[in-house]
Amino acid sequence: MAMHVKKGDHVRVIAGKDKGATGDVIAVNPDKQMVTVSGVNIVKRHRKDRSDGTGRQVIKGGIMSSEAPIHVSNVALTVRQGLKEVTTRVGYKRVVTKRKRPDGSEYQVIRHVRIARKTGEEI
Repeated sequence: MAMHVKKGDHVRVIAGKDKGATGDVIAVNPDKQMVTVSGVNIVKRHRKDRSDGTGRQVIKGGIMSSEAPIHVSNVALTVRQGLKEVTTRVGYKRVVTKRKRPDGSEYQVIRHVRIARKTGEEI
């Protein structure tokens, strides 16, 4: 299923315990409609010391902090407009481009590009 954000997009959390926080999308799971945002939804996991399998090296355990995924409906895309960041929705625009075949002839292709609804700029 298609989602309105992609890996690398800058987003703002609009619902949940981290409402108002911003960060970059570091992972996307379209099957579950979840995204992982850097610095948002930090959870702590308790890990044991364990060996790496060869018996020579021990991987240190302890309390590890990491980002947990959140639902894609709880984030909104942000774009820069001048000096400030603006939260916007995502739209799609059709653009006609030209491509070349291996024999050198050209043909036209219709591409769909993402645009920011508030600014009208391509993302």
